[in-house]
Amino acid sequence: MDIRTGLLSAVEATILVFAALFPIVNPLGSAAIFINLTGAIHPHVQRILARKVALFSFFLLIGSLLFGAKVLSFFGVSIYAVQIGGGLVVAATGWSLLNQTVAGATTRSPTDRDILANAFYPYTLPITVGPGSISVAVTLGAHVPTEVHANSIFSPVVLIASLVGIVAICFLIYICYRYADAAHRFLGATGTSVLMRLSSFILLCIGVQIVATGVRAYLETIKRL
Repeated sequence: MDIRTGLLSAVEATILVFAALFPIVNPLGSAAIFINLTGAIHPHVQRILARKVALFSFFLLIGSLLFGAKVLSFFGVSIYAVQIGGGLVVAATGWSLLNQTVAGATTRSPTDRDILANAFYPYTLPITVGPGSISVAVTLGAHVPTEVHANSIFSPVVLIASLVGIVAICFLIYICYRYADAAHRFLGATGTSVLMRLSSFILLCIGVQIVATGVRAYLETIKRL
């Protein structure tokens, strides 16, 4: 593979990773849910929390993409099983958030320490990177090498493309979460509520789509038996 071909393959793989993860991670919609859960917090705390969530998201996504398929294979779990299970969880989360009252989400006022302690759960998993995102990352790890005609997920082209694509997603997560409070003030309570409802509905639809994809893959597997 010459340099030009390798560069084109890397760009193609980067776009594939970013385009596949962006709709399911949905940083803007997740930020609306995020600010509804945290409420008004000090900018310094919000900056630290955004950085933690972005960092945790990076490790979850890159770990799922690089090693997810091998871990599933070790436990005898198929990708379509992850898609069905993850899709159900995503759909249930979307339904729960869709029916959640704003007042119910902001009645208690957690301390800064409580907020930072919850950086991984629930702000990263499952609010930002949920089962749907993980299942998509695992699927990418299985299919990206084939798409760019690489030998494995650890080939330089695929590895660099995966890192760049996921770093771009996590950078957007940081920006959206870092300035979520400013966006909340700009949109107002009504605008933020509308955005959260729309994001929750999209999350519900994404969950249903992931389940449908997993069921279709499962049925195709049965037909081949």
